[in-house]
Amino acid sequence: MGAQKSIHAGKAKIDLNVDLTHKLCGALLLPPPVRNSSDPFSQIIGRLCIKHPGLFGRSEKLDFLWDKGLHDSNLLIALRRPGAERFAQQSFVVQHSIAPEIGVHGLPTEHYPHSGIGWINLSRFSAGVELTEPATSNWSSSTSIRFEHVRPISNEGRSIMTDIDGLPITCSGRSHDNMFVLKQESQFATINENNFARLTVQMEQGLPLLSKWLIFNRFKFIASKGLRLGKALLVASLTGGSIVGDMAPYQAFAIGGPGSVRGYTEGAIGSGRSYLVTNNELTVPLVKANLHS
Repeated sequence: MGAQKSIHAGKAKIDLNVDLTHKLCGALLLPPPVRNSSDPFSQIIGRLCIKHPGLFGRSEKLDFLWDKGLHDSNLLIALRRPGAERFAQQSFVVQHSIAPEIGVHGLPTEHYPHSGIGWINLSRFSAGVELTEPATSNWSSSTSIRFEHVRPISNEGRSIMTDIDGLPITCSGRSHDNMFVLKQESQFATINENNFARLTVQMEQGLPLLSKWLIFNRFKFIASKGLRLGKALLVASLTGGSIVGDMAPYQAFAIGGPGSVRGYTEGAIGSGRSYLVTNNELTVPLVKANLHS
């Protein structure tokens, strides 16, 4: 469910969107006390999207995206400069987001001392450059380098330094973590009528520009293979990763959730410095019953 409206202002295009479906689907994974919130607007998210196809007359594209929900928000400003043939597209990206951190620290509790309903929110600010290589065959890749500032906060916007057990939430032990991250991501995808295959490999390196900044190497991969068996679809997937060096609790790999192990909320099974999860799913379409006699 949702509503969308597009407005053209000169060369710019403005998209207004209110999305209810995604938030409601996510809410079904929450326990009843959280899912049955008395606030009817708690699962609604609004989106404002502005795109300009030629900002300086040189084919540069300006993207402005703002998502806002009751408990989270995301602001993204990107200036994209398309590269010539065989050259990478350059993007200058500034982003700020606030979102509940439930993968490691769990769902709200009634007696959390620092926050009214128990959320630990992560306020993230990042700024950097991304290079997107032209796709060749079934492969695509991108490289980015960015500065990140991460600050755990309460619902009221106050900094939080410890969790409910008194353990530090940041790696530095201060109210925030700073890091300068070099990231490389490669993707492979192939699909036809009877099967598909996908592989994503990510590598992040925290650069030691300052002594108090996080220094780490984080590796993650996602591999999946689908095979059609008549009307059914069999999908096998393998995901894993590991982090070496400095690690803040919110950087840990969380097991559980629709993208990991279905039937559990994000991180409900566990979280840690390394993980490996394999899934096998068989999807069978349901035949609609004929209700007419």
